[in-house]
Formats: sequence, C-alpha cells, structure tokens
Amino acid sequence: MATTVCAVGLLITGGAMQWALHTGTGAAPATAPGPGGDRGDGGTGASATPVRLQLPPVTLDVDGFSSWALLDRRTGEIAGSSNLDAPSDTMSLIKVWLAADFLRRTEYPDQRSLNRLIIMIRDSDNKAAYEFYERNGGREGIERMVELCGLTESEPYRIDGYWSNTVVSARDVVRLGACLADGRAAGPHWTDWLLTQMRLVRGVGDFGPRAVFPPEVASTIAIKNGWLLRAEDKLWHLACLAVTDKWAMSVLLRYPSRYGFDHGRELCASVAEQLKPALP
Repeated sequence: MATTVCAVGLLITGGAMQWALHTGTGAAPATAPGPGGDRGDGGTGASATPVRLQLPPVTLDVDGFSSWALLDRRTGEIAGSSNLDAPSDTMSLIKVWLAADFLRRTEYPDQRSLNRLIIMIRDSDNKAAYEFYERNGGREGIERMVELCGLTESEPYRIDGYWSNTVVSARDVVRLGACLADGRAAGPHWTDWLLTQMRLVRGVGDFGPRAVFPPEVASTIAIKNGWLLRAEDKLWHLACLAVTDKWAMSVLLRYPSRYGFDHGRELCASVAEQLKPALP
C-alpha cells in the first residue's frame, strides 16, 4: 500500500504570498502558472489579497494513483499533492463542461435540451453526454475547455468520441471549477442555472468532498463526479470536483478493482475531511 502525505501552507515570503507544498524531502512550490503568465491565479484573474490560509497535512492510503488540489477562489492560488499536475481522466465529471459549453454557445436552448442537460448533470446520464459531446463538435469542444479555462495539463482523448477519457490533472480540475463558477464556462445568463443543477446532483453520483459537511452546508456546494471500472486496465478511475464561492477542490484516483467503488468515495471525502478545518 502506498501512502501519500503532504502538508500545504500559504506562506508570506519577501512580502509576496506563495503556496508551498511540504513533503518528507523538504518544500517545493506548488503555485501553478496561470493563463496570463506566472501569477498562478488558476485562471480566475483574482488579485492576491493578503489572506493567510494554513492547510493541515493530508494523508491518502492508496494502492495506486492519487492526486488532489485546492484552489482558493479569493486569491486564485492553487496547492495540493506533489503530483497535482499528473494526468488522469474525467469519466462523468466532463459532463458539466459539456453542459456549460452548449449553454454558452446557445442563446435560446429549447426545453428538451434543458431537460437533457438536467439529467446529464443530476443523474449523470451517459446518452445525454454522447449527444452534447457531438453537438459541441466532439474534440473541438474539449479544446475550447482547455483554452477558455486556461488549463495546462488537459486535452481531449486521442480518439474522437471518447469523452470520458478526457485527460485532466487535479490542478486543472480546480481551474475548471473556477471557470464554471465565475461565468466563463456557461456565460453570464446560464451560470447560476448550471451551478444549481450541480448542487442537485443525486443518486450514485452524489459523493465526494461535500459528503463531509452538514446538510445545510452541503446543499450550497456544487459538485460533479466521475467513476468507472475500466476494462482496459481493471482499475477503478474516480474524479471528484466540488466548488463553493470560496474554494474549489479536486481529487483524482486510480486503484485496483478489488477495493470497490466505495473505497474511492471514501478517499474523495477523506481529502475534504482533512482540509475542512482550514477551508475559508
């Protein structure tokens, strides 16, 4: 069993704020270049206000791959595991982008389309995802996500049509969360509507970071998760996204099938449980 332990803090160095990631071998900077240069603002364009955020150690006991990231939406700063830039895949998490991309480019969507979007987000309907992936232009729609949201490790899968294989990193998933929440992804008219659908996710897809909060708080957290036991590698693949008006959090996992789906659900929640005392 491989154990990942990391502690993250927001430090004041030379009068400027800097995220630092502490591991057993010392400190390494975790601030990522943003789309506008080296500001590391996660694509939010937020100014660096002097907010001090201390994050506790995060431990994940995983027989496989794990990566996580946290974005402070007040400052745009990103921190996370030492491999927060490592590639994984989205599974159903990408459905929230498929919805946003369609809504931003469609001035007056018909009611049937809106109903299809609702079941794609709330119930993670795969047939609806195939439909909107095609209506958005397939790989071109994923390329728009990379450009519009300022993602640096993400790309469409090499074969068109495989939307669930979209490549992302934990760092890019929180950038996507900020892009959804600030209106860039769905546009000003549809952003609130889309975030409402994300808060109403139900059934098997209702898990991840918001599970550790009391109901009155959990109901305010927008989420979208992905999960799949892939036949090609016999590994569970999970991707968790949670977004509030203060922060965005992501967890990416891959682990052997014998551990089951619930193991991944618990790991996604575990990251939030460990970070919760320090969340703004």
